[in-house]
Amino acid sequence: MSSVYGKLFKISTFGESHGRGVGVIIDGCPAGIEIDEDYIQIDLDRRKPGQSKITTQRGEADRIEVLSGVFEGRSTGTPIAMMVWNEDQRSKDYSHIADKYRPSHADYTYQVKYGHRDYRGGGRSSARETLARVAAGAVAKKYLEKFNINIVAYVSQVGNLKLEKNYQELDLSNAENNIIRCPDNEMADKMITLIDEVRKNRDTIGGVISCVIKNTPAGLGEPVFDKLHAELGKAMLSINAVKGFEYGSGFEGIEMLGSQHNDLFYNENGQIKTKTNHSGGIQGGISNGEDIYFRVAFKPVATIMQDQESVDVEGNEAVVTGKGRHDPCVVPRAVPIVEAMAALVIADMLLRNGNKF
Repeated sequence: MSSVYGKLFKISTFGESHGRGVGVIIDGCPAGIEIDEDYIQIDLDRRKPGQSKITTQRGEADRIEVLSGVFEGRSTGTPIAMMVWNEDQRSKDYSHIADKYRPSHADYTYQVKYGHRDYRGGGRSSARETLARVAAGAVAKKYLEKFNINIVAYVSQVGNLKLEKNYQELDLSNAENNIIRCPDNEMADKMITLIDEVRKNRDTIGGVISCVIKNTPAGLGEPVFDKLHAELGKAMLSINAVKGFEYGSGFEGIEMLGSQHNDLFYNENGQIKTKTNHSGGIQGGISNGEDIYFRVAFKPVATIMQDQESVDVEGNEAVVTGKGRHDPCVVPRAVPIVEAMAALVIADMLLRNGNKF
């Protein structure tokens, strides 16, 4: 069941980086949701390779095909199957590591667990699997539109370049106006320059994606183990290369006193609200109606175009040289993945709360 996520709005992804294709089955999507392939394609195009000089140059159109569960442009309530066929695999780029373990990849752990692994692009451990999540997330977003729930993610840090502005100070719609997907144009230029320099040095660099969920109703989340922030954390940590998750004030909150950190309640025209939002829209694991916001940290991509010491499957010393087409920094393409996983979490929680539309 490791390829299945959700309890009511449930997805199951399948496929490998260098197999015939990658796909997803959505079970539990309510009937009557508008399913538009062109709408889904918008998010897939934001995730696909080859979109700029700071992403991998693998040439995939990533055209989505809806195979079932949709009639006359609307979901029927039956399982929705969607597929993207691989077109630009270059498996020969990986023949040199067929018997070697790439540092910080899943090669060794997959070999130990299964006794067999697909070394072509990492097989199932490849981030290409995430296109299935993005497709499913686009469907979830259409469901969330019924509740006026909006999810926007953006790049807030690359290496030591950190966007210090609060999301409320930014016009988040600007994030799609540059190839790094940072809503601050001045910082975006600096980030792009840094990534390009790292790429030219045959290295990689990490970053942070911030995400904001607006108009979530109060009451979503299930105590004790299915708290809303726990589900968001699990969803984000399941994304390739993610090393950290924090919501609300996060780690910075430890520097505050309780009297500073507490979000005081007030009544605004009959609606209970909070004067501050250090809680990140979640209290006791349940949404309180304020903006939900969180940050997701991505490590530097493990494949670098340099020689690295390693061992082969027999334990002998070996040298691994990076080959093929890889991202120098994953965060520009990961923005729609973060949004998709957030949408899947909220959609599932809405259904578990009895909300359809």
